[in-house]
Amino acid sequence: MTQLLVHPLVQAAQSYATRAHADTNHLYDGRPYASHLSMVVERAVEFLHLLDDDERPIALAGAWVHDAIEDARQTYNDVKKATNEAVAEVAFALTNEKGRTRKERANARYYEGIRASDVATFVKICDRLANAGHSAATKSRMLAVYRQEQPDFRAALYSDRFAAMWDALEQLLAQP
Repeated sequence: MTQLLVHPLVQAAQSYATRAHADTNHLYDGRPYASHLSMVVERAVEFLHLLDDDERPIALAGAWVHDAIEDARQTYNDVKKATNEAVAEVAFALTNEKGRTRKERANARYYEGIRASDVATFVKICDRLANAGHSAATKSRMLAVYRQEQPDFRAALYSDRFAAMWDALEQLLAQP
């Protein structure tokens, strides 16, 4: 499955997303934002077996571009041009709504858009696994936020198809 990391679509997404985030000086915990994107991709590789063969390159490419619209001043059409329509749909689905708080930005409409696509749901769980894992490793205050949000996050996106991912997230959040 790791051979998919060199799939032309995945390579295009990696190059595009890395450049887009760098061009906006977007950082993740003081490091280049590509470090976060890499963590999301690592989680995707870990659980790629849960997806059908045709969904896998889209999910990996989606993991690279999932924050491009929301955080790197890119548009749906920018993502589509750099990758393809299926990958752009993942990035679009994972783009928060407008809002003043985390809860307003991640509202019912936002989760409805994610649930409409199994690949978008998969990438969003990978994103949460990466963020929670990083927060646990660095003792970030965000870990408490992810723990508090977990019941609503799970209720909004849970499906049996990704039960193994949910189990991994629950175990991660339960660590002291």
